[in-house]
Amino acid sequence: MANLDDPYQTLGVARSATPDDIRRAYRKLAKQHHPDLNPGNLKSEEAFKKVSAANELLSDPDKRARFDRGEIDAGGQEQAQGPSYRNYADNAAGRRYSRGGPEATEWSAEDLEGMFGSMFGTGRPRGDGRIRGQDEHYSLTTDFLDAINGAVRRLTLPDGRTLDVKIPVGTTERQVLRLRGQGGAGQGGGPSGDALITVQVNPHTHFERSGNDIRLILPITISEAVLGGPVQVPTPQGPVKMQIPPHSDSGTELRLRGRGVAAHGGHAAGNLYAKLSVVIGTPDAALEEFLTQWKPQVPANPRKSMEERQ
Repeated sequence: MANLDDPYQTLGVARSATPDDIRRAYRKLAKQHHPDLNPGNLKSEEAFKKVSAANELLSDPDKRARFDRGEIDAGGQEQAQGPSYRNYADNAAGRRYSRGGPEATEWSAEDLEGMFGSMFGTGRPRGDGRIRGQDEHYSLTTDFLDAINGAVRRLTLPDGRTLDVKIPVGTTERQVLRLRGQGGAGQGGGPSGDALITVQVNPHTHFERSGNDIRLILPITISEAVLGGPVQVPTPQGPVKMQIPPHSDSGTELRLRGRGVAAHGGHAAGNLYAKLSVVIGTPDAALEEFLTQWKPQVPANPRKSMEERQ
């Protein structure tokens, strides 16, 4: 269902918002309402759909401009428009320029259509009669992992056609994909235009992308932090085992080489950086009793550097 709310209000941005403002607002709201973070919450699911639809419209410069001019509604549907130049050419004023008219004999309504149309790339064929079709702009939203690993997604166009869009490995936010010959039809035997597809990437619940590197917060238990040992780490290509060094604190960052964005387009594979976060978990009576009796040989003060700067 099309989102008929004002897309600016949905994203909480002003009409003068820059593309970066829109991108930041979308990422914040999409992460807040992502279905994976709100399982079973229909209200959040609906909010996520509205946020995604608003971003799809406002992040496309052509659609945004047409919406601002009132040519399409918030769902991307055409609005009723005023009379066109062809209507003008066919009325009494326009007939002044028809062949055999009282004031001029040089122009007809068809001539006017050809003249105006040529200004906008839709004129009648001239010269050899071959006119290339218009390029057409579309927007496609895909999942984070599809953009990282590559995928094929089907895009349904306003005229009912469908295109199978190949999303290359390592596709970035707002990258434009060109599908040659899938745009507007040519005239007079001219070639069709291209379909230009701007890719929007949904945020992930755990991963964040930085260039070709991937970052995540990795929760570990107290025993894993103190004793170290192997743990399973999610990566865009699937889980792998990683060794936690003994005596690891929260904030320690470990690297998995080559586990970021795969090599593509001449770029080297990125790395995955896992920042450790020690989680106490469910209260444990035995642990509490141990800590009550425990007297460390070398007492630690993790706030020492903060206290020295006061």
